Amino acid sequence: MEVLANSETPLELKDYLINADNFDLDKIKQGAILLFDKPDLWSSFKLVKKVRYLSKAAKVGHAGTLDPLATGLLIICTGKCTKMIEKIQDMEKTYTGVFNFGKTTPSHDLETEFDGEFPYEHIQESDIDAAVKAFTGDVAQTPPSFSAIKVNGVRAYKMARNGEEVEMKSRFIKIYNFKVDKQLPDMQFEVNCSKGTYIRTLASDFASHLKSGAYLTQLRRTAIGDFKINDAFSIENFEQLCSR
Repeated sequence: MEVLANSETPLELKDYLINADNFDLDKIKQGAILLFDKPDLWSSFKLVKKVRYLSKAAKVGHAGTLDPLATGLLIICTGKCTKMIEKIQDMEKTYTGVFNFGKTTPSHDLETEFDGEFPYEHIQESDIDAAVKAFTGDVAQTPPSFSAIKVNGVRAYKMARNGEEVEMKSRFIKIYNFKVDKQLPDMQFEVNCSKGTYIRTLASDFASHLKSGAYLTQLRRTAIGDFKINDAFSIENFEQLCSR
């Protein structure tokens, strides 16, 4: 993860990481990588706006959106480190959460109302094992219409919320590791995956493979590359450090 800097010595991304132990507002304004535990119901943009206000950094951006209903690791870059956003976005991610079997929603999570009911009593542990294997490796996935992907220059979720039909193109993603606890109807999972993976879609596709239906009830991002949620700021902690 070497990054070219204005010096003769190549720097690692972690060399730009600011945490509670080395907190320095001046460095944050110049350029830093900050790890945050995004709260539930906060948009990624809201957190960026809050960090910009508290730090007074002129340039602030995030390295990978989290849905408002999701929590966990959101990496925010400031100053010169905003140039590193694309590199961070390309890193693999790790998520935990819960698939709830028996019902579906258009958004594959709790953002929209239920639109179908499905049985799940027929699912055996051997079926689950086979499904996990089928969804490990290179997997074709169609992003949900309720997503930030642009279709003809418009965010797909805006069209979907207006009741417009949205045609999303399938693409290949990679799932490196996929674990489930095999409990129904609330199945806990952990997945390590590539950039561009939609866990909401994984919930829907996984259940469909099992001749059932499911939606995402909990989602938490715990890692991006070597960056871990345990090293992240809470927004309250960051605010306290900025006001010292």
